[in-house]
Amino acid sequence: MGNLRSMVISMLVVLGFVVVWVAMVPRPNAITQPPVDVTSVAQQVKTETKWPILQPQGLPDGWRATSVRFVRSTDGLMTWHAGYQSPQGDYIALEQTQGATQGWVDAETNRGAKEGTQVVAGQEWTRIDRKDKVQFSLVRRGAGPKDLTTIVTGTGPYDELATFAASLRPVG
Repeated sequence: MGNLRSMVISMLVVLGFVVVWVAMVPRPNAITQPPVDVTSVAQQVKTETKWPILQPQGLPDGWRATSVRFVRSTDGLMTWHAGYQSPQGDYIALEQTQGATQGWVDAETNRGAKEGTQVVAGQEWTRIDRKDKVQFSLVRRGAGPKDLTTIVTGTGPYDELATFAASLRPVG
């Protein structure tokens, strides 16, 4: 049976080892993922669907692709998605589908409220803002059921969304 003094010394020794061990373990400041190849997925989606999908080309320095996918979304619509991080650290995503329903548009814009329109690169886009969720969106609806609806959405302000939207070009 030990006394209180021995127990305190033992606890200090163990605590010393823990402090040394914690000091030796590296802690990264940020975690970065490898670059995402948007172009190859875009070409595959275009080949499979024959849709005239868009992808950003010629974005200013500092933009980084973070995600890309072609998945079934709201109302069963197949959706082309490409996500990017802007130079300011905001998330901006491209969403496209054929024959978009209002339910799909509402889901992709997080059920935001219309705020008017904005002309970007000669095309009129509808501005949608979800104020309580910090999500802004630019929406360009297709005229007919076979036309694509394009949404540029994210946490960035409208000027970043417009820069992204202006860079959209058909996949070659």
